[in-house]
Amino acid sequence: MNLDNRIKLRHLTCFLEIARQGSLARAASVLAISPPAVSKTLRELEEFLGASLCERSKSGVVLTRAGQSFLRYAGVSVQALREGVRSLGSHAHEVSSVRLGALSTVESAFLPEVVRRLHEQHEALRISVVGGPSAHLLGLLRVGELDLVVGRMTESPLIEGLSFEHLYHEPLVLVVRPGHALLGSPVQAEALENYPVVLPSADTTIRRDAESLYVQCGASLPQQRLETLSIALSRRYVLLSDAVWVAPRDAVLLDLEKDELAELEVGIKDPGGSLGICSNPTHTPSVGTQWCIEHLREVAEEFRVRLGSSPPFH
Repeated sequence: MNLDNRIKLRHLTCFLEIARQGSLARAASVLAISPPAVSKTLRELEEFLGASLCERSKSGVVLTRAGQSFLRYAGVSVQALREGVRSLGSHAHEVSSVRLGALSTVESAFLPEVVRRLHEQHEALRISVVGGPSAHLLGLLRVGELDLVVGRMTESPLIEGLSFEHLYHEPLVLVVRPGHALLGSPVQAEALENYPVVLPSADTTIRRDAESLYVQCGASLPQQRLETLSIALSRRYVLLSDAVWVAPRDAVLLDLEKDELAELEVGIKDPGGSLGICSNPTHTPSVGTQWCIEHLREVAEEFRVRLGSSPPFH
């Protein structure tokens, strides 16, 4: 489909406000025009595009599948234009920013590489990263206090109504300190039960997968446990003790490659959970956010090869 030169900025801003407000009347109020004018502008845009963008009802307006797809690009286009105009004025050196929520599964190897590439290519980009459980981060995303959340979160009920883009599958592994008594041969279930275990916190989406891995090994979880989302605490405790850490591979990838931690041979391979990007479709992404998404995809492609993971869904 060729770009119709009849599409004007007013069509895009009107559509974006309708999507943001979920109502023609509220969009009209924000835009300071009449509801009939909003309706007419939307009809014109739909005619130019040859697609229905919204479904109207008594309760408001809901985007169609075509509308959701168009929203992603329309929002970025308008935001880029606004920032381009600002760059010509007194805000020529204004810093772009992106606010990320990061689950612990991406903090050790994946996200640091994304940040490195972002700062390498964009001189004036401020990146803010907030950690914590998925429920907390998705809540911040929903109210607009974060631009993106990155990690394993597809099992969270709070993801409903948000957009999720799969990047790669990340497996869980059992790791111990070098020289651990369980190394050197396939681990027996009864032996595994004799050592303390380090697990993700009980209120996280990854906890169920961690427990399932022990079940697949034929072992029960020992009573002696450390439950935490802190990668630094988990790593240091495992190095100081005989504990077994049920860890996302990203969290220990560098340690395994440097032989600073060792993976136990348990005779099974965890298929991995879906690691990806969660965004709020009602919020227009900034240029900084779009840059971040591009680099997340780029690094994820390399990690799929590095981890032997499957390609993204289509």
